[in-house]
Amino acid sequence: MNYIRSRVLNGEVMFGIGASLGSSLTVEMIGEAGFDWVWIDCEHGTGGYSELISQVQAACIGQAAPIVRIAWNEASYFKRVLDLGAAGIMVPYINTAEEARYAARAMRYPYQGVRGVAMFNRACGFGREFSEYFCEANDNLLTVVQIETREALENVDEIAAIEGVDVLFVGPLDLSVNLGIVQHFDHPDFVDALETVAQACQRHGKAAGALVPDLNYLEQWMAKGFTFLVVGTDGGILAKGIKDTGSVCARFKRGKNGLKFQDLD
Repeated sequence: MNYIRSRVLNGEVMFGIGASLGSSLTVEMIGEAGFDWVWIDCEHGTGGYSELISQVQAACIGQAAPIVRIAWNEASYFKRVLDLGAAGIMVPYINTAEEARYAARAMRYPYQGVRGVAMFNRACGFGREFSEYFCEANDNLLTVVQIETREALENVDEIAAIEGVDVLFVGPLDLSVNLGIVQHFDHPDFVDALETVAQACQRHGKAAGALVPDLNYLEQWMAKGFTFLVVGTDGGILAKGIKDTGSVCARFKRGKNGLKFQDLD
């Protein structure tokens, strides 16, 4: 198991790429490219549980630890994903300390939590590594909660104070929508929100994370204290690559019968 919790809580800058296409191949590419973690999206991504199995397996090929965003803060989602061998879970739309506490407990075996105990699953090496995994999982699995609403900002200090919550992760699109400033990431209210999250994390020894909507924001968000970062998604990178390639090809297109390239001379 490629655990990264200690590195994250020690303040190491951790770059990840989102995997939203449900493809084990893109997860393999992300790991082979040297990213610290891969954000497998089971909230808005196209893959289901069957695709998740192969994606978590593919993460083992490279060094990118699989952190899975589940669809909602329900214990049943946590159990299945963790039993597959995820190194951590991201939980969307956390608004209160009580919701954060629920997530932290769902991540952990008794008596620290309420995660059901099973032996013959992938995380436990199908039984061969059960004792080792059972002893280390509570201390090493990463718990990430998303800050995406005005209510979450109002409660951010209490959320950050919850034991077992490791990362407060800003979902920029949802947060900007809920603040009434859709995609205005330079707006003073959004900038203030980032600083509020970062300061709460600093006070309570947690890591601040975010999906960076444009790499032009990367340096300034890191300067605010954000260290656990998604810097692109497989779907977004592919779509941009296709669009850019199409723009190049369009310069050579003539008539209505496909591509005709200009003479090289």
